[in-house]
Amino acid sequence: MFGDFPVLVRGGGDIGTGVVMRLHRAGFPVIVCELDPPLTVRRQVAVSTAVTEGVTEVEDLEAVRVEVREATEVAAGGRIPVVVGESLPDLDVTVVVDARLAKRNIDTSIEDAPLVVGLGPGFTAGEDCHAVVETMRGHTLGRVYWEGTALPDTGQPGVVRGRGGERVLRAPARGLVHWSTEIGELVAEGEVLGHIVSPQGRFPITSPFTGLVRGQIAERALVAEGYKVGDVDPRTDLEDVHLVSDKALSVGGGVLEAVLVHLGRVRAGSAPEGPQG
Repeated sequence: MFGDFPVLVRGGGDIGTGVVMRLHRAGFPVIVCELDPPLTVRRQVAVSTAVTEGVTEVEDLEAVRVEVREATEVAAGGRIPVVVGESLPDLDVTVVVDARLAKRNIDTSIEDAPLVVGLGPGFTAGEDCHAVVETMRGHTLGRVYWEGTALPDTGQPGVVRGRGGERVLRAPARGLVHWSTEIGELVAEGEVLGHIVSPQGRFPITSPFTGLVRGQIAERALVAEGYKVGDVDPRTDLEDVHLVSDKALSVGGGVLEAVLVHLGRVRAGSAPEGPQG
């Protein structure tokens, strides 16, 4: 039904993958653009993993790294092509979604496509994009704004079972990441999960509480001090690490809503603006 309306998603991390999943299941051909190497933490549920692995599967999605010239054909065939690049690839698409979650607008323009959607803070609907989708947990998560901005960045992740900012693992120093645990492992409070290795020594990364390792940045990634390198989840269902999250699917649902509103209004001959909230 929507095969003539290709979508480009910039950023194939876990939230971007929720967007890809919603659009793909609704029948849209979806292309992803990602960095090499990607800086994704929840790699088990991210199509960006195809950049380093060549091919990856997330639930019913099969993502494959391709060249830009191959992307349209691969998407039409039902797979998720992942192309590499820091800038907007030269592709003829109907929709561009900035899912990089940089908390600021890096280079996205409202002129990038007939519909441009920004995720989270850093975008202003009607100025640098047509629509903004809320990414903060709470009653407004996944809502579509056709005017204005998403809620400002608090610098802290949402609270899950009483755990907020402490869920995030951050680099204690600048250096290369080396893990001694894996995504999906149950770990104890204070357990050493890995180290940052630098010329100044080895600095341990420890678990802040007993829980499940939900995400880890790629082995040997070079990171700055304080950079997010992983997260631990107080929820300990082992299947969770292989399933796209409720948050990602909610945001993806907001993007799908924005796309459908846009297409409906285009077909009706009206402007792309949609209902508020």
